[in-house]
Amino acid sequence: MTTSEKINKKAMALLSGGLDSTLAIKLILAQGVEITAVNFTSPFCNCSSRKGGCPHQARKVAAELGIPIKVIPKGMDYWKMVENPPHGYGRGMNPCIDCRIYMLKKVKELMVPWQASFIITGEVLGQRPMSQHWPALQLIERESGLEGLILRPLSAKHLPPTIPERVGIVDREKLFAHCGRSRKFQINLAREFNLPDYPCPAGGCLLTDRVIARRLKDLFLHVPDYTMADLHFLKIGRHFRLNPRLKIVVGRNQEENERLRNLRKADAPLYYPKNFRGPLAIALGDLDHNHQMIGEIIVSFSQDEKNPYLIGEKIGEEERIFPVTRKFPREKLNSLNIGG
Repeated sequence: MTTSEKINKKAMALLSGGLDSTLAIKLILAQGVEITAVNFTSPFCNCSSRKGGCPHQARKVAAELGIPIKVIPKGMDYWKMVENPPHGYGRGMNPCIDCRIYMLKKVKELMVPWQASFIITGEVLGQRPMSQHWPALQLIERESGLEGLILRPLSAKHLPPTIPERVGIVDREKLFAHCGRSRKFQINLAREFNLPDYPCPAGGCLLTDRVIARRLKDLFLHVPDYTMADLHFLKIGRHFRLNPRLKIVVGRNQEENERLRNLRKADAPLYYPKNFRGPLAIALGDLDHNHQMIGEIIVSFSQDEKNPYLIGEKIGEEERIFPVTRKFPREKLNSLNIGG
């Protein structure tokens, strides 16, 4: 698109529910632009400890700002990209540049039916080392097909004017020149805008986490036909790779035990203590007569002394109980641990 082509006062905005994207939208709303927000969901959003997670917060912010919002799950096409991102990873398994390109391409597809002519983001120049320096921002714009159409209000005066600024849809003088990793500017601006509730000020992605990264690598290596449920399992419990075809997930506490039960498919083998206190475990993959080892691993996390320990096994509708007489050796167990 060139400056001679029609630009209107309608825009799409990436809204994470965090402070930066909220402030960016508020600044452009104040200039009379009609905005529709888009929120992308992932199992690895860092705000998941909040009730309802990131989508809940994004919807809450959109409602407070009085704008419509569309929530889009990152589908299997996204995860196939994460396996081999063209522009590589950050410190973990976070493909930050390719993630931005993915989201912006999805938003671009919505611009025509929603009659929007540019996109707003809360990006801050220099805030994230991989994806928010100027060469990376240029690359993202070019590969998403949105050169000149991504407006970053918090850092706009450090960047070349976008098309909506050049044609007068947006007043550049009312935008900011913030850069760097400090949060003081955003926090002060939030006070000025009377935005006291921003529980996830900087956002975040668990793909940067060392443990999640190791588990995700293991999944990509051993389970080529993984599902979204397999991805959700990566956030729960202790993971042990018993062999290339079999992994077990062991709960750390009662809450995780219940989450494992809820995520478990009906045909996934479930193991649980019968006459002692301990965790339950889910087997993922080809069981191949490894039930005794699984029982010993469960027993190794119990403080109770029994002779024998009794383990319940449920596969489909069939249940049985079998004895375990020893704990799995701790040193060997540590060698099977995926991620910590």
